[in-house]
Amino acid sequence: MEMRVIGIDLGKSVFHLVGMDQHGKVVSRKRLSRSQMMVYTAKIPPCLIGMEACCGSHFVGAALTAQGHDVKLMPAQFVKPFLKSNKNDYLDAEAIAEAVQRPNMRFVPIKTGDQLDLQALHRVRDRLVSRRTSVINQMRAFLLERGITFRQGRAYLRKQIPELLGDAEQKLSSRMRQLVDRLWQEWKALEEQIEALSGEIESIASQDAACQRLLDVSGVGPLVATALVAAIGNGAAFTKGRDFAAWLGLVPRQHSTGGKAWLLGISKRGNAYLRRLFIHGARSIVMSLNRDSHAMGKWMSQLEARTHRNVLVVAVANKLARIAWAVLARGEAYRSTPVCATS
Repeated sequence: MEMRVIGIDLGKSVFHLVGMDQHGKVVSRKRLSRSQMMVYTAKIPPCLIGMEACCGSHFVGAALTAQGHDVKLMPAQFVKPFLKSNKNDYLDAEAIAEAVQRPNMRFVPIKTGDQLDLQALHRVRDRLVSRRTSVINQMRAFLLERGITFRQGRAYLRKQIPELLGDAEQKLSSRMRQLVDRLWQEWKALEEQIEALSGEIESIASQDAACQRLLDVSGVGPLVATALVAAIGNGAAFTKGRDFAAWLGLVPRQHSTGGKAWLLGISKRGNAYLRRLFIHGARSIVMSLNRDSHAMGKWMSQLEARTHRNVLVVAVANKLARIAWAVLARGEAYRSTPVCATS
């Protein structure tokens, strides 16, 4: 029997393959190392290969595509319903082979090397920002235990720390003063690393044509533009902007039955980091946009009058995400709709 479909359960160094014929019958089961798998797939005729989208799947997918195979990546939660009985590596691979043949399955585009590099930059920067916040919070807590408080805001604390460490009259023991100084040095080192990564991201955004188009959208800066390109490329995985907003988790979660529709809070699915960036961008629009001269201004004011401010921010983030997808997918520059003059 000739194999038409292969499901691969990925691992760090060991891969489990299940091959099926055109009728869906399992005709092959193999356990191979990474190098053995690449040799094996190079020798067989081109076929449909399915894998779960996970760490390392994009590299393997690109390598198998170069061999002439049709490679499809799928979210793991969409493969789970096809798993039969108990769970093991071969059953996982068989479920993947079953899922990849479904005509309505949602697939994940294989990322390019540039996308993976850009995604790594964002992940490292996000980790450093989280670590910086942790250092600042710990420093504030130590000082609060000594009766020393500062107003809210990272910039203000950064200005006051050198004065605090140089003031011998403060109620700080020598040991605590030394500890706070260590935290201060760690904070400054983190700031330098974050600024270096931010500068590199801004440089990439200034050289990429897609990012340049996105920067014309209100609320989209270099961070949002590059993170969006790294996550979805040209947006071809989505047929419309609403699908992209739903993937980001910016639409209501639905729990309907018996013909009755129940809409809850936003689903918060998909890329949490990208969703957070869009919400920050939307918050900046809500706070600083001149609503009299912008097409969304009247809609924002009407929505703000009847709902909570955070609901408005999420609604603006939804619109922002859909506009950004349209700019990417159509390959056209953003054209803001002018406000019609009223007599």
